[in-house]
Amino acid sequence: MTAVAPHIPPDCQHLVAIFDRCFRRSERTCLVGGADEPFYRAATGDSGFHQIEFSHDYFASALHEIAHWSVAGPARRRQDDYGYWYAPDGRTASQQAEFERVEVKPQALEWLFSEAAGVQFRVSADNLAQGLGPSETFKDAIHNEVMRLCREGVSDRVATFCRALLAFYRPGTELASLLQSERFARSSL
Repeated sequence: MTAVAPHIPPDCQHLVAIFDRCFRRSERTCLVGGADEPFYRAATGDSGFHQIEFSHDYFASALHEIAHWSVAGPARRRQDDYGYWYAPDGRTASQQAEFERVEVKPQALEWLFSEAAGVQFRVSADNLAQGLGPSETFKDAIHNEVMRLCREGVSDRVATFCRALLAFYRPGTELASLLQSERFARSSL
């Protein structure tokens, strides 16, 4: 059901500006492209900015990293990479299962953000070396989480960002319209 807005193609510079308008001052957080690998860099001291660094200039990478930031609570946002350990590409089957367990919420939010921006969402298994694509269980869990968000609503930060994406990429579309379960077909994963 996702369609790219014909008049505004996805552009990381636009995304950086949208994010910064929403959160640079209120959350002391900025979005930065061009990184070799995604990374969240917590501010040092009271005067700096937290940085959400996304890979190269990939729109999907930026949305994914914003989703991780949206899930992280205040204590996690004060730690580099939210204090998590990351298993790189080449994970075992059990490590992949754990990856999928913790990625459900961020990928569900990335799907919401993608829909708000009018771009196609693709589930990421993030384990190319092993040839393990996303499991059907993982896809089901992401879909179930999006359905929960549609029923129960989203956090203030997620709502703020979704509204800003909608205003830019889908003018006239309200958050309530975005959170309609019909927009998120399981078959599209």
